[in-house]
Amino acid sequence: MRVIYNEQMADLADLLGEMAGLAGTAMERATQSLLQADLGLAEQVLSQDDRITEMITDAEERAFALLALQAPVAGDLRQVVSAIQIVNDVNRMGALAQHVAKVTRRRHPAHALPEAVNGYFAEMGRIAVSMGASAKEVLATRDPERALELNEEDEAMDDLHRHLFTLLMDRDWNYGVAAAVDVTLLGRYYERFADHAVEIGRRVVFLVTGELPADSDEK
Repeated sequence: MRVIYNEQMADLADLLGEMAGLAGTAMERATQSLLQADLGLAEQVLSQDDRITEMITDAEERAFALLALQAPVAGDLRQVVSAIQIVNDVNRMGALAQHVAKVTRRRHPAHALPEAVNGYFAEMGRIAVSMGASAKEVLATRDPERALELNEEDEAMDDLHRHLFTLLMDRDWNYGVAAAVDVTLLGRYYERFADHAVEIGRRVVFLVTGELPADSDEK
């Protein structure tokens, strides 16, 4: 029974890692579509919705089956509960990438972003993709030290988001209300994507050590 549990848990971890990788790829393509006003790339991101939904359902079913059939306790229970929570975080990351793609589609053939903020979103996109890859890595390695490093990447994202908000509030902003709304929403999507990657890191730390690290907002 123990061998079966370990195999099933390993399969679930692999699936979660694959999902995190897909979320990162989706955000990479969504960012490219946003910066280039590329409708085809945006549609590629949106077309993955059914696949991601199937993977989410599969992961949830595997996790609940482990709870029901293996009746895990102590550390084993911690692993399964953490996996269920990670499913939700990865799901949200994928959804946020789709939100970015939807903005591209809604504004096409025009660019959703004023040229003045392209640099901000190029860098936010780079950080988001990096964090998606890091989340996939820590799910595979279960390295708590590497998991905590996601906080540092998140700080860079938060800094960019704050600078972007300052630009929006500047009296010299002359790109109109619609652009300001799009930029505000898009900035939030990238910030939340990073936040969910950090949560995956925190849950991996809990899974390995039994201790949940402090929320970075509380430091």
